[in-house]
Amino acid sequence: MSALPEGVTREVWQGLDVLRVDTPFSIARLSLHGGQVVSLEPDGFDDLLWLSPTTAMPPKAIRGGVPVCWPYFGRQGQPDDAPQHGHARISRWPLTDVRREGDGSVVLKLALPVRDGVPLELQMSVHVGRELRQSIDTLHRGDAPYRLTQALHTYFRVADATRVQVTGLDGLRYADKYDGDTHVQSGAWSLHDPRDPGRSDRIYAGTGHRFDLLDPVASRRIRLDTFGSRSLVVWNPGEAGARDIADLPDDGWRNFVCLEPANAWEDAIELEPGQRHRLSHVISAGSL
Repeated sequence: MSALPEGVTREVWQGLDVLRVDTPFSIARLSLHGGQVVSLEPDGFDDLLWLSPTTAMPPKAIRGGVPVCWPYFGRQGQPDDAPQHGHARISRWPLTDVRREGDGSVVLKLALPVRDGVPLELQMSVHVGRELRQSIDTLHRGDAPYRLTQALHTYFRVADATRVQVTGLDGLRYADKYDGDTHVQSGAWSLHDPRDPGRSDRIYAGTGHRFDLLDPVASRRIRLDTFGSRSLVVWNPGEAGARDIADLPDDGWRNFVCLEPANAWEDAIELEPGQRHRLSHVISAGSL
């Protein structure tokens, strides 16, 4: 589509071609490469999302914002040479519709082109207003069951990752990628967990749908509500891990925490032919 409504413009932001969405409540930016929300600035708050200042540029994956991991998470169920997290985040998403609501909020619709060998259609809705509401809808067009894993791999900006906590996880079982074992969370999540301090790569199972990221240095709370998943990934590579990531500054790990509503590990979705599944989240901010 070519015509954009009032408040939606094209711009170059941090080297990326994006759609800038201005509403009375917030400003958001969306890259059609990856179908990726890369910035969210609610009125009265700094950006809630983090973009690596050394991110790779299209056609490679963008590091930061809300990458869409689909139709698999990591390489779950895939060969070792499969693209990490699937092809959605390295594909260009056509914009199918944009409309401005009566209150000034904006809704954008996108669709991922169908890929040979993947019998799935994927559509996305992004609602920018008092909060960000984002959903991805998968439709199975094939004739045999399909095992789907996926995530909204959100990089939340924080003032100091060593000072933040995440509530809503106490007592939950999680799979730890670092040791390949399962454990039980005690209290709020933080990078000071005595079991494995300074880093995190965990998939929490049987989760609820509300999590608060408490950032005392920035004096704000980021609230994440999730739907269509029973898993939450919490990732921060820590100081040592960051040095091994080419498009991440050595000290970049201090400025983000990834909270990712996911269908992964034992929470994979078994789609029957003709069946749909929606994964969504709602992001909002408040003061501490």
